[in-house]
Amino acid sequence: MQPGIVDHYMKYQQYDIPLPLSNYIDRIFHYKNFIPDHSIERVVPTGNIFLLIELDGFERSTYDDDLNPDGYFRNSWVSGIQKAHINISAHRDSEMMVIQFKPDGAMPFFHRPVHELTDSIRSTDYYFGSSIHLLREAILKKSEVNGKFQLVERWLSDIIDQQYSTPQEISQMIDLLTNAPFSRHHDLINTYPKTQKNLINQFKKYCGISPKVLHRIFRFNALLNIIHEKEKIVWTDIVYETGYTDQSHFIKEFQRFSGFNPSKYIENNYNDSLPNFFPLDREG
Repeated sequence: MQPGIVDHYMKYQQYDIPLPLSNYIDRIFHYKNFIPDHSIERVVPTGNIFLLIELDGFERSTYDDDLNPDGYFRNSWVSGIQKAHINISAHRDSEMMVIQFKPDGAMPFFHRPVHELTDSIRSTDYYFGSSIHLLREAILKKSEVNGKFQLVERWLSDIIDQQYSTPQEISQMIDLLTNAPFSRHHDLINTYPKTQKNLINQFKKYCGISPKVLHRIFRFNALLNIIHEKEKIVWTDIVYETGYTDQSHFIKEFQRFSGFNPSKYIENNYNDSLPNFFPLDREG
């Protein structure tokens, strides 16, 4: 349920997050006047949990792969870490406030293992009660964006409990996976000082998924950025460059994360879109 493609009409502002919140949150951003040329877009997994607050009164929808609605959301909701693509509605003149948590950054705010959120999109009521509704109402009353950001910062500072922070050895492992090619996955995992079962359990508790799945998501997002920047696509070169064992494995994983095979992806010119968002019903 992340927002869609930025165009030249949209007003986008990102907040300079102070410590200690910046230890847990990648971005807090606000956008309005979004004018998409489509009504449904596909979002690929990024390895993040998102908390979204709509400020326009529009009801959002999710869709299955036949583009039939299968979920409805309004006011505020949380998109847990996704292991496959999701399809969401895009609305003209929309306005939203979005909190994007680091891969292991959500638990100090939700105060529970984040695997409960994995592959789900849920109302925030269960996690934050009336406080999230009071925050939204206060944001709506503020005319200046910076004032809206300050309200979000104050709310996050009130609910954070750093005793739920990720253990250092898990944070270090995430940093390694973020920056290392997937071909080094097993070597990196073997540096963990405890058992592999402990590592997997800790990852699911703090990140929502196993280290292997998270590393695969990081690799796929790196792949999309490579495709986005290349003038000429040679799939065999890209398969080798991104460390897939063979082309059939590459195609299977590309299909899982994006919902398209690589040829269809290029045919639809998605390599010219933002790497994480693909319009499914673009006008014209």
